[in-house]
Order: sequence, then structure tokens, then C-alpha cells
Amino acid sequence: WEASGKFPGLTTPDDSYHGIIYTKYFGKSAYISKALVQLMRDMGLSPAPMNAFLLNLGLESLHVRMPKHVENGQAVAEFLAKHPKVKKVSYSGLPGDPYYEIAKKYMPNGGCGVVSFELEDRAAAEKFMGRLRLAAIETHVADARTCCLNPATSTHRQMTDEQLQAAGIPAGLVRMSCGLEDKEDLIADIRQALEF
Repeated sequence: WEASGKFPGLTTPDDSYHGIIYTKYFGKSAYISKALVQLMRDMGLSPAPMNAFLLNLGLESLHVRMPKHVENGQAVAEFLAKHPKVKKVSYSGLPGDPYYEIAKKYMPNGGCGVVSFELEDRAAAEKFMGRLRLAAIETHVADARTCCLNPATSTHRQMTDEQLQAAGIPAGLVRMSCGLEDKEDLIADIRQALEF
């Protein structure tokens, strides 16, 4: 484990478990010990039967759904990149994105359905989110329906704009996970939501 340098989760101190270094303390049993003492603690022993069934169901159709997620993500990213109210779009399928070249190399059929973009500020993002009609305001990713989230008004709402900026989360950031709807319907919803 240590010689390869590829397993810092096993070879460096785990602050969440009293600074233990699994390879030093457990030797050849480092991996299974980490799974037992940390991963099982954090995620539980096993999922509920219905959760396991739903996960399996979703995985069985993922290969069929992904091309549509990617197609919609690309279309939405291209639309947003041209919109005057959008300050920045983060999507590896757009030329000029810092990850564009590496995405072309490793994901020649397209990246994903998740598009992040920045509006002017927290108030603009809140107005945008409130005007959406098609997209659900939720934290899901790769759902069959489009889901949208503004961290500043939801998951990170307890933070000030300055704290958000220090954490690398602009207050006007919106993350959209494009679902399986028609891309023209998605773009129409985004367009009307930006008319505030």
C-alpha cells in the first residue's frame, strides 16, 4: 500500500478516526479495517432492501439514460454561455473550459448532465430558482428529471457571501443536473426563469 503512493486514505493519518494510519496499525488488513471502522461508521452496514432495489434499478438503465443527460447538459451549457445574465459557465464540454481538452480525451462521447453557472449574486440566483417551472429544486444528480440547486439559498444558506467566497462557492452559483426532458423544454424554462 505504502510503496505505490496511490492510497493516501490508508497511508496517511485519518483525522476522523483519532489520526490512525491504517497500514501502520493494521498491516495487510489495512483496507478491510478502514472499511469496518470508518466507512461502515459513515455509511452504515448495508442499505435498506428497497434502497438496494432502487439503486440496482437505476444502475441497470444508466447506460441508456446517460447519452440523454449528456445531450441535455451540452445544450443547456451552450445556451447559458451565450446568455447576458450568466457570468460564468462550468462545463467540460465547452471550449475554453479548463477541463475541455482532458474531457475530450477521456470522455469522447460527452461528459455529463451537470452544468454549474454563476449569476450576479445570491438575490439573482434566488429569483432564478423561484421562477423555474420544469426543474425541481432538489439536490439530486442523474435523476430522470432536471434538478437545480443554489447552495447560497439552500445547502450553505447559513454562510455569508464572504464565507461562501472563501470556500470557493460564489453566492450566485447554480448547479443544474439535466434530466431526460426535451432539451428545448429545458432551455425554454431556463430562458423564462432568467427574465427577472
